[in-house]
Amino acid sequence: MADPILIGGDWKAGQGDVVTSIYPADGSVSGEVAGASPDDVNAAVAAAVKAQADPGWRDMLPHMRAALLYRVADIIQERHEALAQLQRRDNGKPIMETRALVASAAGTFRYFGAACETAEDEVTPSRGPYLSMSTWEPAGVVAAITPWNSPVASDAQKLAPALAAGNAVILKPAGHTPLVALELGRICLEAGIPPGIVSVLPGAGSVIGNAIIQHPDVRMVSFTGGTTTGKAIAHMAADKLMPTILELGGKSPTIVFDDAEIDHAVNGVIFGIFSSAGQSCIAGSRLFVDRAIYDDFLEALVAKTRTLRVGDPEDDRTQMGPQISAAHRESIEAYVARADSEGGKVLVGGARPSGNGFEQGFYYAPTVIDGLTNASTVAQEEIFGPVVVALPFDGEDDLIAQANDSVYGLACGLWTRDYRRAWRVGRRIQSGTMWVNTYKQFSISTPFAGWKDSGWGAEKGRLGLRNYMRQKSFYWGLNDTPIPWAD
Repeated sequence: MADPILIGGDWKAGQGDVVTSIYPADGSVSGEVAGASPDDVNAAVAAAVKAQADPGWRDMLPHMRAALLYRVADIIQERHEALAQLQRRDNGKPIMETRALVASAAGTFRYFGAACETAEDEVTPSRGPYLSMSTWEPAGVVAAITPWNSPVASDAQKLAPALAAGNAVILKPAGHTPLVALELGRICLEAGIPPGIVSVLPGAGSVIGNAIIQHPDVRMVSFTGGTTTGKAIAHMAADKLMPTILELGGKSPTIVFDDAEIDHAVNGVIFGIFSSAGQSCIAGSRLFVDRAIYDDFLEALVAKTRTLRVGDPEDDRTQMGPQISAAHRESIEAYVARADSEGGKVLVGGARPSGNGFEQGFYYAPTVIDGLTNASTVAQEEIFGPVVVALPFDGEDDLIAQANDSVYGLACGLWTRDYRRAWRVGRRIQSGTMWVNTYKQFSISTPFAGWKDSGWGAEKGRLGLRNYMRQKSFYWGLNDTPIPWAD
């Protein structure tokens, strides 16, 4: 029998299709849950509206709400290993990576707890006989739609600020990975978050996601996922004049100048594209290398790539696990075949690994492709897998023209000893995040946003709390005589 889901504060069997979590390392079933139906969406939203309007939650003092978020963080930390193992089973990430993601989730709840209890309203400069103020109130019921590649961290990055702001949240996890989201819902209840404030509704995005977004009582949506889906959500939200946060796809450039520390750059490039098995929106999938060091750098990169430990996600030594599904691996294979047809040369990888039980899972070898231009398919379209295309450049202007020649603008890595060059080039690159002599470093205290087709709005940072709120202005009359206009 499929496990229940969290609907309006109660654990119930959803009335929709069963959602199955498949372990990508061997194809075994990790769990089955009774997915939500449109009627379940209606019930969850109705409960959310009622719970969010209850004075016990609506008027809760900030330090008391913060205490609940701190308790959520404490429980996550207490169950750190169990949650890390559950995340590993849900999407096949190596255990060392899922442990880091669980720690990140706990930190996110702590950060927004602190942001909640220290956030201030503002007395604005008066321009007449009144006292003027700017205050902030919850958006209401928030739809939080999360991806399968890092669900425990992504769920926390939406749940924590939305709850800190005083909202109710309908969390819709990706179809591949329902298990961690349901466990976070359980933790929220145990921590004292009122019933109905958090519902977790697994199900198909085209059915359940759309039903949540289009519900008239849902007043905001925060989505992380593919650009095509994000654009569809933006259209639905526009029909409701509903605010959105959209963190979408990427085709991030990583740049190596001729003065870079080569060993640092090689390791950084490899980490940027092959960690998470390439299944990351900020993966450094376009590698631009100064022509003066291009051949030598690729030789070092290929040699280091061959040493990566691809294997069992349960093994602490594993650096790269499987892809999320057989279908996703087939999509990656089709891109590599397309690269070959366009004249590309696979320098390493380009195939499924064999032996050691790889045949039972959805593995694909880390792959470096040379011999193409930035106009090629694999340089322009998001593959979302362990495939990097290497491209030479001649001078800063050529580099910037190529790096910015993309519909995406999510992140960029840059390797150089020259801090003036790093600043100069970094300011000209069209991306929401710039890493200089590092890659894939994140802080919950630093905003994260995409440019162009990589998204809209920002997550994280102290002001990330305000993204889940509405601003209201107050004017307090101080005049001693009646308003003269009416005389």
